[in-house]
Amino acid sequence: MQRKKLLILAGAVLVLALLVSVLADMAGWGANRPHVVEIPNGSGTASIAKVLKQDGIIRHPLFFRLYAKGIDSPVWQKGKHTVTNAMSYGELCEKLQSRPDADEDTSRRVVIPEGYELRQILDLLVAEGLGDRAVFEHEVANGVFDYPFLADIPNREARLEGYLYPDTYLFTPEESEHQILNKMLDAFSKKAYPLYLEANSDRSLDEILILASVIEREAANDEERPTVASVFCNRIAIGQKLESCATVQYILKERKDVLSLADTAIDSPYNTYKYPGLPIGPIASPGEASIRAALYPADTDYLYFVAVADGSRNLFSRTFEEHNRKTAEIQNGD
Repeated sequence: MQRKKLLILAGAVLVLALLVSVLADMAGWGANRPHVVEIPNGSGTASIAKVLKQDGIIRHPLFFRLYAKGIDSPVWQKGKHTVTNAMSYGELCEKLQSRPDADEDTSRRVVIPEGYELRQILDLLVAEGLGDRAVFEHEVANGVFDYPFLADIPNREARLEGYLYPDTYLFTPEESEHQILNKMLDAFSKKAYPLYLEANSDRSLDEILILASVIEREAANDEERPTVASVFCNRIAIGQKLESCATVQYILKERKDVLSLADTAIDSPYNTYKYPGLPIGPIASPGEASIRAALYPADTDYLYFVAVADGSRNLFSRTFEEHNRKTAEIQNGD
């Protein structure tokens, strides 16, 4: 009997907590910080509720949808709207049915290059005046983003490394650090994630992205990416270390032209000179060509490659002797 009373009490407490949370959400009891919400053309209430939830404006999309149902045929206005967490459901509905107010001229065109590391992406965003680095780093480590592929990322530093899709973006100064990162993750979900799902690979998405990031940093051009992928896959298959200079450069946070013996001996799970197999995480944001190469490597028996003097291409070899000969020819200027 006592246990039944405790269960009833616990249930009542949970219901009360949910009720308080919903009422607070409906009333807009949040920080009065501006966010720019972009409403796509033809959006319905369900998709708008999802956008508001992803951007951290509301906590209970189901109740927002129920509230909006009481409005007589709402017409949501396509475009960018500046809203805050302190807006009630009624104020949000009114705002999102009004004319968009974000000035397109304030948008900043930012190009995230393929092969950029997370630290470089954040440097670029901060240099463009689009946020605070400490806030970006907090969001990278702790931000809640509603994408299924993020749930499978192992616990490691630089959680979003490799998942911020390299592309051209339009950002506004009003967008929060969370929204900016979410926009890049959304691009990944639309452009990179479908490639993985379509390939039905035996490797996990994270493994493919790690491999693709190494390919991105090692290949000299798009045409040879599948061949570079084949070298790494062949090495993994026979238990040979990848010995990728790019993975050591990632540890050093410096892209040195020549690595020292001390560099290649650094004890790090990213060091593929010291440990076999893939590094513990991606070392950059790979583009589509590198992701495709990781999913569909060329069928070769190459185990080595070396870049020509001008860096325009790599020379591939099957044996260590052949590799040494080509390396010597390049160093001698042949």
